[in-house]
Amino acid sequence: MPRFFVPSTGFDGDAVTVTGDDAFHMARSLRMAVGDTVTVCDMHGKEHLCRLDSLRDDICRLTVLSTKETEAEPPVDITLYMGYPKGDKLDLVIQKAVELGALAIVPFFSERCVVKPRAEREEKQNARQRRIAEEAAKQCGRGRVPSVGLPIPFSSVLSAAPQYDAVLFCYEGDGTRSLKTVLCEHKGAKKIAVIIGSEGGFSLAEAKAAADAGCHLVGLGKRILRCETAPMCVLSAISYEFEL
Repeated sequence: MPRFFVPSTGFDGDAVTVTGDDAFHMARSLRMAVGDTVTVCDMHGKEHLCRLDSLRDDICRLTVLSTKETEAEPPVDITLYMGYPKGDKLDLVIQKAVELGALAIVPFFSERCVVKPRAEREEKQNARQRRIAEEAAKQCGRGRVPSVGLPIPFSSVLSAAPQYDAVLFCYEGDGTRSLKTVLCEHKGAKKIAVIIGSEGGFSLAEAKAAADAGCHLVGLGKRILRCETAPMCVLSAISYEFEL
């Protein structure tokens, strides 16, 4: 069944209004008709079975038939902080992170990032990345569209650490503990942050700063993972520990 995300401003009791690209998609791409049903998510973890009452290219009106909690949202809020990688790797990371349950993806710049987009392009790239997140959320049945932030400096990542129950700093150097051990120690966590570096990983100074900020330095096993593979490994492990 087609799935759409509508902000709270689109709800008025049992009446739902869909505008913009989603309305065009209903009317033209899907060629829906009055009486058809769709799933509308309200961005707050609830999904509504709705009947289409009228449709135009720019606006569609629906009526809520039933409502339930979205079952696809994980029991823990996960923010993925991703070191800015080369090429289109970040697009892949965003798509898979959404599928694996991340609630927010925030790129950051660290010492060993070799690519930094021009400031005038950041907003345009972010808009495209947010569309990638929304499409992934629709495809995998999420109840919320995860946010994708604009790139921030590494220092801002560490400044945010106190707001989480656990911060997993993925590091291939000395002084790490296993991801399994750290996750087992935080079974009651409600908010988890995952910090993963770009292709060059992290410097020793950055790892020390992360430890001083209260992050858990975790290793991901004997094999060196690509920067776009590491998020999938960690998010899958969190899913296994908290959901499966």
